[in-house]
Order: sequence, then C-alpha cells, then structure tokens
Amino acid sequence: MTPEQFREAGHDLIDWIADYRAGIGDGPVLAAVEPGQVASSFAPSPPSESVTMTSVLDELNDVIVPGITQVQHPMHYGWFPSNASLSSVLGDMASSGLGSLGISWESSPALTEVEQVVCDWMRQLCGLSERWSGTIHDTASTACFVALLSARERASDHAQVSGGLRDPDRPLTVYCTAQAHSSVRKAALLAGYGADNLRVVDVDPQTYAMKSDDLAAMIESDLAAGAKPACIVATVGTTGTTAIDPLAAVAAIARQHDCWLHVDAAMAGSAMLLPEQRHLFDGIEEADSLCWNPHKWMGTILDTSLYYVADPEHLIRVMSTNPSYLQSAADGKVVQYRDWGIPLGRRFRSLKLLFHLRLDGIESIRARLRRDLDNAQWLAAEIEANPEWDLVAPVPFQTVCTIHRPLGADGMPLNGEELDTHNRAWVERLNRTGNAYLTTTVVEGRWIVRVSIGVESTEREHVEALWALMQTTADETALSVRPE
Repeated sequence: MTPEQFREAGHDLIDWIADYRAGIGDGPVLAAVEPGQVASSFAPSPPSESVTMTSVLDELNDVIVPGITQVQHPMHYGWFPSNASLSSVLGDMASSGLGSLGISWESSPALTEVEQVVCDWMRQLCGLSERWSGTIHDTASTACFVALLSARERASDHAQVSGGLRDPDRPLTVYCTAQAHSSVRKAALLAGYGADNLRVVDVDPQTYAMKSDDLAAMIESDLAAGAKPACIVATVGTTGTTAIDPLAAVAAIARQHDCWLHVDAAMAGSAMLLPEQRHLFDGIEEADSLCWNPHKWMGTILDTSLYYVADPEHLIRVMSTNPSYLQSAADGKVVQYRDWGIPLGRRFRSLKLLFHLRLDGIESIRARLRRDLDNAQWLAAEIEANPEWDLVAPVPFQTVCTIHRPLGADGMPLNGEELDTHNRAWVERLNRTGNAYLTTTVVEGRWIVRVSIGVESTEREHVEALWALMQTTADETALSVRPE
C-alpha cells in the first residue's frame, strides 16, 4: 500500500469509526454470535489476492461487529469501564503510523522522553510526590508481575544472579486478600514463589477490605516458621466490590518487616485525578510500587497501564539487559525503558496519553469521573430505598454491588443457593436481551451483581433505564419460577 492509497483507505476507515461510535448505542450490547460463528465466516485458507477497502469494511460490519460485546455502549455495566476515547484512538493511530522502534533511547529518543513526560504529568495530576518514577506497561497484570519480581530480588538479595530461589526451608511469602485480582496469584506463581507461599489475608465482612491485624499475625506466624515475608499486595478498588485496603496500616507493617508493598489501583486509580477523592489513597506514598490503568475508567485506549516505583535503580538492577548491539554513547545519560519491564521492544504508547490529555483536557476528564461517581450514588440510593433489593458493599467509587431478594414459595425472602440461582438467572436474562450488560461475581461465598458505571457515553438517563430494566427483569424472573 502506497502513502496515497493509505490516505484514501484511511479516510474511509476514519469515517467508518466515526459512524460506528455515533451509532453504537443503537445496537445490542452483548455479542450476538455462537461459538465458532466468527471463525467460520472466513475462508479456511489464507487469501491469495488483495481486496478493496470497501470489502474489508463490509467484513467489519457483517462479521466483526456482531461478534463484539460492545464495551463502549452506554448500557455496558460489566467488569469495569474499558473506555477508548477517540482522542486517544488518534494517538494510537499516530503511534502505529510512526512505526517507531522502542528498544533503546537511541532507537527513538522521542518515544522515551515523551513517556517520561506523560508519566510525570500523570504523577502530578494524581497528587503523587516526586519520589515516584513511572513507565507504561501493557496491563496491570504485567505491572504486578514486575513488582513481585522486584520484591523477590530484594528479599533474596538478588538471588537471580546466583543460584535463584533454592532454599525450601526459608520460603519467600506473598500476602493479599481473596478480593485481590487474579493476576496476583498468577504473578506469584510465575515469579517462582510457589502456590504454597501465597497467603490469603482475611477481610472485613462489611467493607471487604484487608484486615491489617490479620496480616500482622500471619507475617509473625510465617517468621516463626522460618519463612521470609517478601511482598504485600494491597488493592484500592478490588475487582469484585471496589474495596479499599487500609494502605497506611499495611504500609506500617511492610516497613516493620522490610516487606515490599505493591498497590494495585488498576481501575480506581483514576479517582486520584480528583483532589476530593485522594483521601481514599492515604498511605500510598509509603508503598514501593503502584499501578493504575488509564485504559479503564479514565478512558485512554488499551494498552496503557502506569507503573510507578520509588526506587528505579532497584527495578533496573532486576530487569536490565544490555546486549552489545544496543550499547551506545547515550548509555548512562538517558532512561532505557527496556530495563523497566519485561519486553525489549515497545510501542509508542505514551502518544495515546499525550493525545488524550491534549485534545480532551484534564478538566473534561475530571468532570466525567465526577458524573460517574454521582450516578453510582444515585443508583445506590435507589437500591437502598427498595425493600426487595440489598446493597451488599460500600460504594466508594463507581461500582454498585447488589442482589435482588424476592419472596420464595414459602412467603419468605430467598436465601442461600436459591438466592444465588435467582440473581444469576435474572442477570443472564437481562444480558440476553441485548439492552444492557451486567456481570456477577462471588464475594465471601455468595453470588452478587455488579453494576460498573463509567462508560464515556453513559449519562444519568442510561443509569435510570438500567435500574428500570433490573427491576422488571428480576421481578419477571422471580414470577417465572414462583408456584401459582
């Protein structure tokens, strides 16, 4: 494809994207395909000749779009906000169009230095101190893995450069709650700690936040047994309920035992952009590392996860690689981001944040976050006012956790397995309509319904429509199984 052909095709694609986004609320939220349907729409053998851009766009319309659960839809309330602001989409396109090679400062000085700039801009916008140095990873899962590798090497006095972890009588231990993201367990396994050395700390039964007293007791028990506490992963905004672990108390325990503290604020970290929300992060300055994802609630397109460390020299010692073919006269004078994470090559991810901040402006982003917080509080109040609905967790951010508790055949409110079955059933029924999308999860042994508010296009009218759908669908589901 020549630049002129690209220009023509690119205009067609931009028009298609704009039309798609403008009309996204008119279609169903849930992907309307069966397993294998999308794959079977393609020929079994690769194409031998080129086709027109019109044919490719037809394929997008007819095959791809029906196979997507529309997370940009204003009635999408599942998982977490996964916004992709069009301003950041332009930055992503610029990154791809430049085709820059990020393997060293010398291979793309602008890639490195713009990343330094936007990471520091975001630090300032979040009210974080100058002790933090940042980089951009693809996801918080990768950031967590890097944090656990850093913790492992500090606790083992850099065992990776000698014999590795080979003392079963003094294992390194990692601490988190059952509410922590699944990536914590995965990172602990991949980093070589072993499943037996991952400790699950109890949570408060009302807030679902880590119990610091239980953490302290667990660490003391491990020390008495000959283990070495290596890392605590505290979460601000857990996946299930957006619970907030007590960072200040956890940080004090971490300092006492020279234990690495990583803070996972993947979704809720966007709230640090709001000065009035920063008290929810009290104690974060005492952590060793933290991550949060602008590609969630804030709205910068995937894959844009900010990872900050208090001691970049330790990170570089753990992660550095310096093959002869990458050595240059700039070494020692510049940041080499290949030494800040797993991959050698990296995309010009910072352009997504640069375009988002420059084209939308931070105040419009803050206004949208405040809107979502207000909408969550409105829905929580509606639920609390309805005797058939329970609000099952605090609402510090934009996620509302609830269950519908109708009367059973005996005239008493449902409980136990029957209640779980009912709530899963009405959510599935609602999702199948395509009118909205919700997700469920298990918290402390029971199934709950999560309403995650925060899609860029979701306004109060959409939340009101969702609440009406929830009530109607839940009532209809209860009636369908209730004896005459």
